[in-house]
Amino acid sequence: MFFSKKTKESIKTYSDEETLEQIRKLFFTSDAILVGGGAGLSTAAGFTYSGPRFENYFSDFQRKFGFDNMYVGGFYPFPTQEEYWAYWSRFIWINRYAPIPTGLYDKLRTLLQGRDYFVLTTNVDHCFQRSGFDKKRLFYTQGDYGLLQSADPQGASLRKTYDNKEILRPMLLAQGFTIGLNDELEIPEGVTLKSSIPSELIPVCPDDGGPMTTNLRADDKFVEDEGWVAAYRRYKAFVEEHSGSRILYLELGVGYNTPGIIKYNFWNMTDRNPRASYVCLNAGHASAPEEIRDRSVWLNADIAAVLAYLAAPPSGGAL
Repeated sequence: MFFSKKTKESIKTYSDEETLEQIRKLFFTSDAILVGGGAGLSTAAGFTYSGPRFENYFSDFQRKFGFDNMYVGGFYPFPTQEEYWAYWSRFIWINRYAPIPTGLYDKLRTLLQGRDYFVLTTNVDHCFQRSGFDKKRLFYTQGDYGLLQSADPQGASLRKTYDNKEILRPMLLAQGFTIGLNDELEIPEGVTLKSSIPSELIPVCPDDGGPMTTNLRADDKFVEDEGWVAAYRRYKAFVEEHSGSRILYLELGVGYNTPGIIKYNFWNMTDRNPRASYVCLNAGHASAPEEIRDRSVWLNADIAAVLAYLAAPPSGGAL
């Protein structure tokens, strides 16, 4: 194998080469691949919700409200809409528009190039599409940080979502940020950020005149717009087309927050199809049920290191 020293050390830390070779064989010999992308995949790509990223962009919110990571902040009951949108404008921008911290998604796209694949993801950061994946091969079930919707969809707003980039930009500038050429969110030297926005910047739905919210699945008011419905139909068609084929269900960084969307579906589809295989990569919660263990490989590993392994030339020649 030809790896950098860092890649070799990462692989040695997490796994043995025999398991990695099993994954390589399944990846490159399956007729089709259904990728399940969870939060752990974006975490591996650098989208951490705590530590330096949080402290850099949200230290004022931490002092004011006491939470210490972006995930908790996403559920915080902010006392005013001005503070709510100050928080969410930052959160959305750095996780949807600012540059992706690493090239992990690019690596996965390169590995899948030329293959018959589809992606089912619960991630709402749109890293797949931003990294050049074919939009028609993606189904993003839980929404999109880049969209807003009416808080109470009805009438003309019932099935509509609204691009939010140019809605958020003035909110960020009003808080004291500057935005770089590649959409980096920057804090000018000496600037004290404001943790609220002017009231006139609170978004109002152009179709029903009511307040707006993020297009994230939280309750029965989540809007499944035309794009969502079209992606769902393409996903269902792919699943049906390959229901009896030699397909690999490749689960990347999926936890137990919403296991019914990817994990349990992948288990059930593998169980129903004797020609199918299941691979689970996770940083600490990889497993497979007893019923499909003879056709499964699971690995508690750094996803970036495993993808680097798959991208490297095989040691034993062609599979």
